[in-house]
Amino acid sequence: MTLTSDTPPATLASGVWEALRTVRDPELDADVVSLDFVAECRISDEETGPVAHVRLRLPTYFCAPNFAFLMVADAWDAVSQVPGLADVDVTLIDHFASDAINAGVAARAGFVHSMAGTEVGEAVEELHDLRRSFTERAMLAGTDLVVRPLMRAGATPEDVAAMTIGDAPESGDLTRLRARRRELGIAADDDAPLVVDPVGRTVGLEALPLHLRKARSYQVGVDANTSICRGQLAARYGLASPVAAPED
Repeated sequence: MTLTSDTPPATLASGVWEALRTVRDPELDADVVSLDFVAECRISDEETGPVAHVRLRLPTYFCAPNFAFLMVADAWDAVSQVPGLADVDVTLIDHFASDAINAGVAARAGFVHSMAGTEVGEAVEELHDLRRSFTERAMLAGTDLVVRPLMRAGATPEDVAAMTIGDAPESGDLTRLRARRRELGIAADDDAPLVVDPVGRTVGLEALPLHLRKARSYQVGVDANTSICRGQLAARYGLASPVAAPED
């Protein structure tokens, strides 16, 4: 981290919030700020320099520890890249596996080692495959968000099967679809096929209907789970409405 002690605290705080916006719930494919998972974000002035303190919260006490670990670890990595900070303190609160997760992330120990010997239970494997699996689902859900409006506007299956990414109108959903494809190592330039499978192979006309139904089912699931999580979080913490992060 670059230490510049003259960086104003408000600027540092803004940078931390922006970093947190890059951290996603892997199942919901939404960032922890928009989901209200950030319970606290503040900058303290220590002898060594400015320290960012971030507290994350989840909708229930028993949210899956693997998802929780990914979010805490990703938040630590993202906030650590903010210029001007001397140190980072990211922790999960109000969760049955908080102690194990927080200690493991702080030690950069990995999920399996962090869970070993704890009351949470043993972890069988690291979370790389889980992360990829949910990124693949996010890509498929994103395909639904991009393709469905095209078909409502009159595009035929034949049209969609022949389209490239550049044929789709620019939108936030298309930008996100490009990002998820790049995370998976799948071409996302304008001349790349619009509809591909999770390893990047073009989905032809014959397979297109089933592929789009699967994509739609993933997006419906994301919408439903997001609504449930927002409701649970609001009930748990007495939130009347989503908490907005401070803007620049």
